[in-house]
Amino acid sequence: MRYIPIVAVFVLIAGCASDPVQPLEEQFPSVPAHLPAMVYPANNVITREKVDLGRHLFYDKRLSNEGTIACASCHVAAQSFSDAPNQVSQGVQGARGLRNAPMIVNVGYRKMMFWDGRASTLEEQAMGAFLNSAEMQADTFAVAVLLRSDVYRAKWLAAFGDTSVSMPRVMQAVATFERTIVSANSRYDRFLQGHLNALSALERKGMQLFFSSKALCSSCHSGPDLTDDLFHNVGLFHHYFDRGRYNVTKDPLDEGKFKTPTLRNVALSPPYMATGDSEKGLLTTLEQVVDHYNDGGTPFPNKDPRVKKLGLTDPEKASLVAFMKALTDSSVLTNPAWQQP
Repeated sequence: MRYIPIVAVFVLIAGCASDPVQPLEEQFPSVPAHLPAMVYPANNVITREKVDLGRHLFYDKRLSNEGTIACASCHVAAQSFSDAPNQVSQGVQGARGLRNAPMIVNVGYRKMMFWDGRASTLEEQAMGAFLNSAEMQADTFAVAVLLRSDVYRAKWLAAFGDTSVSMPRVMQAVATFERTIVSANSRYDRFLQGHLNALSALERKGMQLFFSSKALCSSCHSGPDLTDDLFHNVGLFHHYFDRGRYNVTKDPLDEGKFKTPTLRNVALSPPYMATGDSEKGLLTTLEQVVDHYNDGGTPFPNKDPRVKKLGLTDPEKASLVAFMKALTDSSVLTNPAWQQP
């Protein structure tokens, strides 16, 4: 699939014949200058009309089989679009998933979706949740009827330029809205922009340690979004009932590997890790996560060699936690553009 930058010039994106709606000439949505340009599929250009449709669909429980679950049920705006503090989410008919619902802040930057990377696009991920029997278990016929009704007809026509309803287009709209959820206004961001007093002395110590060869945090949590978008076994269990990336690749070397999450707003999205727990139990605090890595994790044949005893002191561990809390962008929780319409 060909991808083009979200900030691409109007002449380039207007040429996508697969979408008759004319995109806006100005940059939309706005991406802060200190973040990289976001990319999106060439067959799903971003327009305000499609974002508006996607926002309504994101919050609409009628898309699920029982009319009880929406995308927003497991990606709650007030919890930075995570399902904190739940270890796993509840879908239709009380079904429970197997993994912690990933926070979708800055999800438009992700290269692969789900903890095991089984989806290559945000549209594909949305379809997976839409059809999953433990999540929305959508009745596609009933959804099509809803979208052809007076409830959605005008918004659909504005977004796509015609009234041809299809499930892939539904997912395009949802994914388009999700790509606008960009977080870049934490105190750490302000520090990067030259406001040196945005971080306390303790937080600056934690930042230095985070990016040091002693703590090794940034060897995986790297880049502007603090993730390498790769898969690692970080020594959570002696035996993995959920085999992670292996379930996709069938490669024994991928046993127990899961995708590195972004650390943006990490303080708002416990419990931590793909399944929310480890050999020692639930990981509900950042202090517990730091202790896990400082102790070197649980032995496992393909555990990442960087997960080893670190020898951090209590003050050093406290500074790391303080820095991670400074990655919080509380404006995400209240931005009216992302709230339920």
